Amino acid sequence: MAQIPTRTKYRKMMKGSRKGLTKAASFLDFGEFGMQALDRGWITNQQIEACRVAITRYFNRRGQVWIRIFPDKSVTKKPAETRMGKGKGNPDHWVAVIRPGRVLFEVSGVSKDVAQNALRRAAAKIGIKTRFVERLERI
Repeated sequence: MAQIPTRTKYRKMMKGSRKGLTKAASFLDFGEFGMQALDRGWITNQQIEACRVAITRYFNRRGQVWIRIFPDKSVTKKPAETRMGKGKGNPDHWVAVIRPGRVLFEVSGVSKDVAQNALRRAAAKIGIKTRFVERLERI
């Protein structure tokens, strides 16, 4: 269940910037508990899938999971032992750009300690610092 865009306007993308805070998805919108990023970086589609598998396996078919990030940026790579020049390499993998404050995953339908353990296991699969967040009642 690889997460990649079905089509994009351009095959190869520029590196871009990771500075600043997140523009969207800084609050819980769907679930009761969530995992929020404290660092900035790239998360690959394989890492997102590994997190999803870790959460759903720990839940034992209970609860519900929402993935709030999508890898829509292509990263190119040149073949090994290739000389410099001769243009940009071919797309190698896909990443999601993560800035501090972004909610990565949301879960509901399970107790707080089960959600905390599942999200801790998922956080071990990605290379950025995260924190556990709870939904506060909005008035």
